[in-house]
Amino acid sequence: MDLTAGVSAPRPHHDATPLPRAGGAATGPVEPPVPVLRCAGVGLVRDGRDLLADIELTVRPGEHWALLGANGAGKSTLLGLCGAVRHPTHGSVDVLGRRLGRVDVRQLRGWIGHVDPRHPLRTALTVEEVVLTGATGTVELVPRWQPTAGQRERVAELLDLLGIAALRNARWPVLSQGERGRALIARALVPRPRLLLLDEPATGLDVAARERLLASVETLAEEVDELASVLVTHHLEDLPVTTTHAMLLRGGRSLAAGPVADVLTTERVSVCFDHSIDVRRDDGRWSARSPRRTGGRKDRIT
Repeated sequence: MDLTAGVSAPRPHHDATPLPRAGGAATGPVEPPVPVLRCAGVGLVRDGRDLLADIELTVRPGEHWALLGANGAGKSTLLGLCGAVRHPTHGSVDVLGRRLGRVDVRQLRGWIGHVDPRHPLRTALTVEEVVLTGATGTVELVPRWQPTAGQRERVAELLDLLGIAALRNARWPVLSQGERGRALIARALVPRPRLLLLDEPATGLDVAARERLLASVETLAEEVDELASVLVTHHLEDLPVTTTHAMLLRGGRSLAAGPVADVLTTERVSVCFDHSIDVRRDDGRWSARSPRRTGGRKDRIT
């Protein structure tokens, strides 16, 4: 399924021009893709306290980043900068080629898909209606607004891609947390964003729901080549196999950032969480647990 073809859902008008796409007729040296996101020397201070300090982060098209760290490490704060929800106190943040502080962030957000499991919907909209609100960037349906045929087609494609087409007419209050998560991802993708932000999308999910959600994220990464994403989580088990890069945060500072296999090592993760943790990777999926002592008492089964 080609989700980059067809009629684009309308988005706010702004001066953030689309990023140059890879390829072309150039014969000189191949230039790296223009970053979707760049944080340079970023710091954020609130009430005299450093929530973030000296953050360096560059995300390019097609890269899928994970931000990991303990509670209070600064993950969600950094995600707020990525989504143009916050502004830095120090340094610079460029999102889709536009610098925060020099651009209308309300318009810039039209190019960013943000998935928050704490979506503040209060009415019993259907799944289709919830996803359609991604076209207007609102929580509720806009009064007297009617979606176009192209927008409805886009929603149908996304519901199918994320495995929830059968729930099209289901009401929001009766959905499981996992079903809501996949619906919110579909909603974020309606305006064809260049950057997708996922804030602890597996929060509150049981194992089966988590696996279905991760499978949807992995399918999305495979279907839309140039989409970049940043995912926040506490747990290595919540990382999709399509994760390409990671950053470990502790006390608002980056301990390590780069290709995921280089960052998520036993030594670095143990330092990040201030606890001895054995990190393993099996068939592309990560796991973390405290090392177990050997030679201890064995439970006897009778």
